[in-house]
Amino acid sequence: MANEELEGNTLNVYAYIVHAAKPVGTRDVTRGACLSSTSVAHRHLQKLEDLGLIEKNPYGNYILKEKTSINGYVWVGRSLVPRLMFYPFFFMGAFSAEIAIILLSYFVGSVVIETSFLFLTGMTAAAMILFLMEGISLRRKIGSKPAADKPEQ
Repeated sequence: MANEELEGNTLNVYAYIVHAAKPVGTRDVTRGACLSSTSVAHRHLQKLEDLGLIEKNPYGNYILKEKTSINGYVWVGRSLVPRLMFYPFFFMGAFSAEIAIILLSYFVGSVVIETSFLFLTGMTAAAMILFLMEGISLRRKIGSKPAADKPEQ
């Protein structure tokens, strides 16, 4: 499978079709993937059909033929989630444990916290925030807005 060709709007269209889980037409894809015109949607649908990921049914709508893996992303149900979204949760767990240790030191006098541990806690918080921001920005690149958000013309 030519995974390199699944990027940009083509990836948006593919993610929309998988998420829809029903046959979709060109106009549905245009609205759902926030494309500028039906001809742009048709071009991306043709590209996905040539890759063997979708097929056209007898009614002219497109249906999912194969759900493929995409570099840097993981399928969670019918949603495409960037792999980077899992790192903030790891750092959130480490950060919570570090905060618990710091709080314990204030309530129990025998536990002494060194300055390097506070620095480590700060670095963990920074890593958690940075990975979360990166994951959200990647998610927004492939996330399609609901058709109800777009004004009717």
